[in-house]
Amino acid sequence: MLLAVTLLAAAVPQPIAARLPEPASQPLRLEPQRIDRTLRSFVADRRLAGASVLIWQGGRERYFRAAGMADIGAGRPFARDTLVQIFSMTKPVTGVALMQLWEQGKFRLDDPLALHLPEFAGVQVYAGDDTAGRPILRQPSRPILVRDILRHTAGFTYHEAAGSLGRILLAEDPLSLDHTLTEFGQRQGRVPLLHDPGSQWEYSAAVDVQALLVERLSGRPYADYVRQAIFRPLGMTQTDWTPPAASRARLARIYEERDGALVPMADAEWLAPNFAGKPLTMGGSGLVSTVDDYLRFARMLLGRGSLDGVRILQPATVDLMTTDQLDPAITRRSFLPGKGAIGFGFNFAVRKAPPQSAEENRGTVGEFFWDGWPSMLFWVDPANNMVVIFAAQKLPFDGTLHRDIRAAVYGPGYLGPVGRR
Repeated sequence: MLLAVTLLAAAVPQPIAARLPEPASQPLRLEPQRIDRTLRSFVADRRLAGASVLIWQGGRERYFRAAGMADIGAGRPFARDTLVQIFSMTKPVTGVALMQLWEQGKFRLDDPLALHLPEFAGVQVYAGDDTAGRPILRQPSRPILVRDILRHTAGFTYHEAAGSLGRILLAEDPLSLDHTLTEFGQRQGRVPLLHDPGSQWEYSAAVDVQALLVERLSGRPYADYVRQAIFRPLGMTQTDWTPPAASRARLARIYEERDGALVPMADAEWLAPNFAGKPLTMGGSGLVSTVDDYLRFARMLLGRGSLDGVRILQPATVDLMTTDQLDPAITRRSFLPGKGAIGFGFNFAVRKAPPQSAEENRGTVGEFFWDGWPSMLFWVDPANNMVVIFAAQKLPFDGTLHRDIRAAVYGPGYLGPVGRR
């Protein structure tokens, strides 16, 4: 079973204004009433069952509101302590864990991946099918490097693939929740690459490979490492892959939009993998958290690796992770251009230029962010000393919500100031 939960759709935003205003840069002015109106409209227009927004700016909380319902059937409103499944917002956590081990000298970024994970030593590149429908495989132009799994350039994929590659992917089913991380690595290592390492950006299971690497290098189960090295020092008491069963009463239900209506997902679908009791602890998905807990993680990043006197990473490491790492020659970037004038660092999208059109999401040069399948979003804006957490549980992934909440935070015509990184 391929986990569609790990995919993010590239929703095409609609115009915010007829044209971009002048001047090209201006100070940020948070307007709580504007954010309130936007958040309420999401619920009133049935774009969401419920959601919340939390903003930390200038060293203090500047805004929090929740609107709508966490569970319509149960009559339970979205609240400050509502638990949400953050899906791919798990990925930055995994990246931080791996880069802690880099700081300890456990690996080098340009090490061949197979040096640490021999399962990937024999990986080949898929070059199509022969006349009998069998895969044509060739040697990659170079080995997969550790930096490739950090920036999604290894050649892995999440997506259904054409031809015999698709059949191999389905047969191996590396991300089945019935596998351990070790079994995942063995199966992923038998799936041919979609392209040569370093040649394209392709959103993929690379972050689950990162989790396996954390486990292998630390000598500890991946989830245990993250709990002890990140969650416990930061005081993130509400964040985990397997939260206590009693916390299910605070968990927001995921809703799907079908023919203009919001339909609750069945328990068997919306509770996996977090409450499924399966062995796979994913590096690319699976965490449950609250807006306050995830804010602590994001504030650590805003603090360049430190929060409340606790250092998780060195400042230079955070700078490295949040700087564009994609070579200009990497021109094929899947859905990434749909998110704006951005590049990609290590597990973060990074804004490289002010919005280029009226349709593009508002934001600041130097910001870094990522999102999660049920329309979750967070971003860190160093130029404005700000973190924003947007919690939602709506499928399919809706990029228009992100466009509109950013416009509400910044103002629909915001273009700057240009951040200094």
